[in-house]
Amino acid sequence: MKDRSPLKLVIWDVDGTLVDSADIIMRSMARGMAAAGLPELPPATVGSIVGLSLPVAVATLLPQADEPTRAAVVSGYRQSYHDDRTRAESPLFDGARALLERLDARGDVVMAVATGKSQRGLTALMAAHDLSRYFVAMHCADGHPSKPAPGMVLACLADAGVQPDRALMIGDTTYDIAMAGNAGVAAVGVSWGHHDAADLTEAGAIAVAHDFAELTRLIEGWIDGAAP
Repeated sequence: MKDRSPLKLVIWDVDGTLVDSADIIMRSMARGMAAAGLPELPPATVGSIVGLSLPVAVATLLPQADEPTRAAVVSGYRQSYHDDRTRAESPLFDGARALLERLDARGDVVMAVATGKSQRGLTALMAAHDLSRYFVAMHCADGHPSKPAPGMVLACLADAGVQPDRALMIGDTTYDIAMAGNAGVAAVGVSWGHHDAADLTEAGAIAVAHDFAELTRLIEGWIDGAAP
């Protein structure tokens, strides 16, 4: 892989990091469970698997269920998610666009996306918020093994022409942090998503931001060569 030094690469997770999708995820999982004739799961349980690709997430939630039952949950989830999304897209977190704009205006960094969303969901979300223009690469669960496998991050590195030691992953789940680590990339966690700050640190995050102002300082400090 050719190195484009001195550029650095910031790789973003989407759900729970840039966009507040908790409501639509919880509602869709409840409808998926209902479609399979199963009771609704507690929100904390559903939140624990956000970031995994949907079939892997359902298998993790329902380890004793047979394949037809899991398939019914996946199908019901997808139908509910896309029906809901036609009415109300997941909103960006306050401060997300300002940070993307700020980094996009710099000449020493490029950005990419590595998300557990489907390609259909990612494409729709990017269009709804006009986000595609910020990213040189976008990779999702449809074309890669589920997080925490490193495939999505490695693909982002290859597309950007950046080596792992010049990249930084930003995510809200331990799956994001582990995926980055498996690719040899440092990661910063955010506390406003689905997993606790302590769990993100334990998973290997070099720092955890508690708001977008702090995240801005951490990312720009890293770009400029300062340790978090």
